[in-house]
Amino acid sequence: MAAENDIVLIYFENEPTTFARIESILPDHKPDWYHVGLLLLQTPLQTVTWILRDIYINGEEFTMGGKKIRLEKIVSPEPAPSSEEESRRKKPSPKKGDARVISLKALKKK
Repeated sequence: MAAENDIVLIYFENEPTTFARIESILPDHKPDWYHVGLLLLQTPLQTVTWILRDIYINGEEFTMGGKKIRLEKIVSPEPAPSSEEESRRKKPSPKKGDARVISLKALKKK
């Protein structure tokens, strides 16, 4: 289930429309229903609260005003290693006695 601070892609009539961050998920008085606070990541920023069943938060399609809507949780891709990280992996580690400690405190005084 998507949780607070997750990013979701909102599909409107089967077309990806906008991204939103889930700000809050609070239980409704009806079982399995929740008040879902969303920050719509568009210009201008806007917050909305939708009352959704748990299955809708999990990605099941629902209708609002007769229009099909679906939330899809976005999983961040793994970052590609930078060229600096790759070069560090290729270099052999320093031999004992080759490493030195640099004082950040001393650098700050300069």
